[in-house]
Amino acid sequence: MTTIMPPAELLRRAVVFIHEERQAHPHTPMDTLIDAAAMRFNLSPRDCAALSRLLSEETEKGPNEAL
Repeated sequence: MTTIMPPAELLRRAVVFIHEERQAHPHTPMDTLIDAAAMRFNLSPRDCAALSRLLSEETEKGPNEAL
C-alpha cells in the first residue's frame, strides 16, 4: 500500500539526505547532490530550485544560521 506524503516532507527528507551525503563525501558538488536527491525523492524542478536556493543560503551563512 502506498502512502501519499506531503511535498514538504519530501523536501525535508531531501535536505537530510544531502546533509548526510555532504558529511560522507565533502567534495561532491552540490549540483550533483541535488540531482541525486531529485531522483531519489521524485522532486519537481520547482522543488529542486527551492532546494538549491536553501542550500546556497546555508553555504553563504554557515550551517547553523540558515535554518
